[in-house]
Amino acid sequence: MHFLGIEIGHAATRVVALDLEAATVSAEAVAAHTWVEGLPDGYREQDPAQWIAAADQAMRQCLEGLGNHRGSVAGIGITAPTGGMVVLDESNRIIRPAKLGIDRSAQRQADEIGRAFGGGPGLIELAGNPVEAGSLAAQCLWLKQHEPYHFQRAARLMTPQDFIGYWLSGEAGIEAGSAATTGLFNVPQRRWSAELMEFIDVRLFDMLPPGISPAQPRGTLRPALCKAWGLPEGVIIAPGSGSAALAALAVGAASDGAVVADLSADGSLSAVSDGPLVDFRGEAATLCDASGRWLSRLGMANAVSALELVRRHYGWSAGEFERALESTAAGANGLLFLPYLRGEATPRLPDASGVMHGITLDNFTPANLARASAEGLALGFGYAFSRLRDLGFEPAGVRVARDAGPAFQQLLADVFGVPVVAVAGSGGPLLGAAMQAAVVYFRLNGESLGFDEIAGYIVTVDDSTRRDPDPQRHEFYQSLLARQQYLVETLHAGGFL
Repeated sequence: MHFLGIEIGHAATRVVALDLEAATVSAEAVAAHTWVEGLPDGYREQDPAQWIAAADQAMRQCLEGLGNHRGSVAGIGITAPTGGMVVLDESNRIIRPAKLGIDRSAQRQADEIGRAFGGGPGLIELAGNPVEAGSLAAQCLWLKQHEPYHFQRAARLMTPQDFIGYWLSGEAGIEAGSAATTGLFNVPQRRWSAELMEFIDVRLFDMLPPGISPAQPRGTLRPALCKAWGLPEGVIIAPGSGSAALAALAVGAASDGAVVADLSADGSLSAVSDGPLVDFRGEAATLCDASGRWLSRLGMANAVSALELVRRHYGWSAGEFERALESTAAGANGLLFLPYLRGEATPRLPDASGVMHGITLDNFTPANLARASAEGLALGFGYAFSRLRDLGFEPAGVRVARDAGPAFQQLLADVFGVPVVAVAGSGGPLLGAAMQAAVVYFRLNGESLGFDEIAGYIVTVDDSTRRDPDPQRHEFYQSLLARQQYLVETLHAGGFL
């Protein structure tokens, strides 16, 4: 039996086929789509019709890879990066290009919403999170103010993943993991926020899709697509969810207290809880996960760039970087790197830049630069880990979404003070989408398969990557973390960061 996942990415659409019996991905495909060109700075838009064409192309290629097994496809799940807005009219025609979550054109509208509700603290108290520029809430207000003709024509507003789910099934709906990213959802209470909707426009009550349980299908694959793709009738379409929720599921984080470090370009430290744990400092986003629980997520914008900077400068491979890291002692002989090359989400420093502190004639060496960059990133994760503890988490260990190499994983363990282990072959949110489809299918057919059970079956922990913390190095890094945070606060207060 196979379950498919579709991910509408920023540059391409990907499809994978999960072989449930073998617990492996048996086929995958990718089809590119392009940006709308000629837009002002900060605008990032795409034509949703391109997503449909790319999804169709990637689906056909993936199913061709399955060969005679395409008849065993039982369900399809969908995901997409956080944020974004698709606008449809009464006839379900696309009114304008979709704004994506990385579009910054609605920053003024996000600020306007914030002012109306007491800023970030007021919004967090009202709905669990501040409103971001890339959210559907801010983008909807932007549409109303900048393109009133399009806003008047609008009959439906959807996230990208829910738009593709609608195209697949003909059924509109949104699951809490997606709704929690819109800026219009009261996350702790898992319901739309009437106050926010009324502030933007009362028409939103009719324009937003109805809610779907994370364990219920949104519908079945439309007969025309069954025929076009050579699939049996009755293939279920899972509700879909946001990338953060399904990425956590893909590494087995489906139980209370599970913590995941994502070292991808959209890095994060996330933890699952049975109840909502709201961060009133606004650093941890309060989201809904794919299993009906809650997710606290702290973004790490430099999880890739901080290390890639040094690798690229010296022309090192990943192995050469690891060897340089292993050749140096903790503390990099006094070098301290603030790795905010792309700004930072945790701590919240969107306009910050990187800082190298403590340079001397003796410590400015390639190996120490490797150590300082790795420690700077690991200490950033350590700060996020301390914020999870502030929220009430007591993690027994941390899962890493991909093998980061033994030296860096040891560094993470020493900073966290708990064991760190990598998940073998994690497929990210795309795999999580297929896993969600499997749970929905079996529950629909009377089997009480849980999200934690599917995660335990599909996700393999690579025990060979387990790294236990060294108590002395943990104590040293706790002191270094305090020094780093003092430097951050001092430079930020002085306007230098």
